[in-house]
Order: sequence, then structure tokens, then C-alpha cells
Amino acid sequence: MVEILTDNWAFLLSGVATTVGLTIVGFLGSLIVGTIAAIFRVSPVVPLRLVGSAYVEFFRNIPLLSLLVLVTFGLPDIGVLLPLFWCGAVSLILSGSAFVCETVRSGINTISIGQSEASRALGMSFTQQLALVILPQAFRTMVQPLANVFIGVLIGSSLVAAVGVSDITNVTQQLNIRYAEAVFLFLLSGAVYLILGLGVGGAGSAVERRLGRSRIAGGKAVSR
Repeated sequence: MVEILTDNWAFLLSGVATTVGLTIVGFLGSLIVGTIAAIFRVSPVVPLRLVGSAYVEFFRNIPLLSLLVLVTFGLPDIGVLLPLFWCGAVSLILSGSAFVCETVRSGINTISIGQSEASRALGMSFTQQLALVILPQAFRTMVQPLANVFIGVLIGSSLVAAVGVSDITNVTQQLNIRYAEAVFLFLLSGAVYLILGLGVGGAGSAVERRLGRSRIAGGKAVSR
């Protein structure tokens, strides 16, 4: 078993790097698209609310594996050719953004209506209210939920192995075909996901605690 690691460490590291890169791209894309969808969902413009709702309901309820197959093998049929890595990234973004949208919308709903009314009284537009007042406060309450979405994207990225992306799961499958050591290799692959997931969860908790202390300190400063 040690020989598997020593003989294939570069191959394994390339799989880990692909998994990390795919997860980061997928999450950042989900954060951008999901925030836009959340803005649509809270918009006073009815057609935008309908578009946002339809987007979330569709991509939240379609299995990620089905989405991967549709993107990877469906896009070429309409003349859109993407590298396999980006097929996986696009699928993760479409799926993850639906969950980010609901997280952001929930965060926005935690902000007092008085904040919005005060912003309107100052002459701010709806876009200015969101960008300058509501979203900065809402994101403080969403650190841990967004970390959970990140972990979901990380775990979901393992499915890209099914369409040929050389992530850590795909690398593990290839090595298992060569060495027939399924238990050891998939325990190793699982350990990679576990370490990355625990790291993200711990970082999210640390940021949340720090923001909580900042709010408490800010509140004391105001009360004085």
C-alpha cells in the first residue's frame, strides 16, 4: 500500500488539485449567480421574482449527476464545446447557486424592514439599498450556511468523475483498476474530502465567531 502512494504521489496530488480548483470555481460561481438570483427573488418587479423562483425550483430539484450528463453531452449537440473541467464547474455552479440563493434570501429576510425604510427615506434606490445597507449586514449572518454550501459543492464535485474529469475520485478509480486496492484507495479519497470539509467548516465557524464579537463590540461602543 505504501508503494501505491510513493509511486503515484504526483498523480494523486494532481487529482486533489483538480478537486480543490473545481470546488473553488464552483463555489465562487455559485455565490455570484446565487446572489443575483436572490436579488431577483426579493425584487419588487414581479417578472424578476418569477424568474428567480423558477430558477431555484428547477436547479434545486434536478440531481447533480443528471445535470452533469446534460451539460457534458448536451451542450456539444447545440455547438457549445467546453473542456470537461468546465462542464463540471458549470454544473456545480448551476446546482450550488440555487442553494446559495435561498441562503442569501434568508439572510436578507433577517434584516429589519426599518433598515429598508430608512434607506428609502434617504433617497436610495432598491439597488443602492441592497448594495450599501442590506447585503453587507445579511452576509454576516450567512457565514456558516455558506460554508455548508461550500462543503456541499466539495462533496458534489466527486460526481465529475462520472464524466471523465480527473479529480481525486477519478484518480482513485484509475488506481483501483491498476492495483485492485479499493478499500485503501477509497479510504484515502474519503480522507481528502473529510480534511477539506472539516477545514472549511472550521474556518466558517471562526469567521462567524469573529463577526459576532465585532457586532458585540460595535453594540457596546454605540451604547456608550
